[in-house]
Amino acid sequence: MRHGCKVNHLSRTHSHRIAMMSNMATSLILHKRLETTLAKAKALRVYVEPIINRSKEDSTHNRRIVFSYLHSKEAVNELFREISQKIATRPGGYTRILKTGIRKGDNSEMCIIELVDYNENMLKETKTKKTKSTRRSRGGRKPEEAAPAAETPAPVAEAPATEAPAAE
Repeated sequence: MRHGCKVNHLSRTHSHRIAMMSNMATSLILHKRLETTLAKAKALRVYVEPIINRSKEDSTHNRRIVFSYLHSKEAVNELFREISQKIATRPGGYTRILKTGIRKGDNSEMCIIELVDYNENMLKETKTKKTKSTRRSRGGRKPEEAAPAAETPAPVAEAPATEAPAAE
């Protein structure tokens, strides 16, 4: 029984799972987004977020620890040079999982896992989003409540007409 075991084994041996997570983390760091199954993405998030957190402090010790997880010099350099600059002020939550539907062959849930600060479309939407200024109810108003908004001015007395009506 697996009482309290929080690791998703993903139907793989330990060595296969660690190699797969390392490869997926390297691809995520180099390409900034990755399309995979939902279970793998959730496992990858647990694997890669502490690695990204290590990159905030650039030291030889941290580089060696990250290299022991990733096994790729290019990914380590990218992580410590580029990604660490963007996430320096972020306290956590470096990845985002977006569900995309199901895979046709085996009906597994597919998703996109991406680094949060690198999705330009979502960054634009948050800046241009406007907030509502008024709140409207679904029901209509009564006519006497709607009247103050469109008040009509008091009638002005007209000057007496001096012209005679036109003869036909």
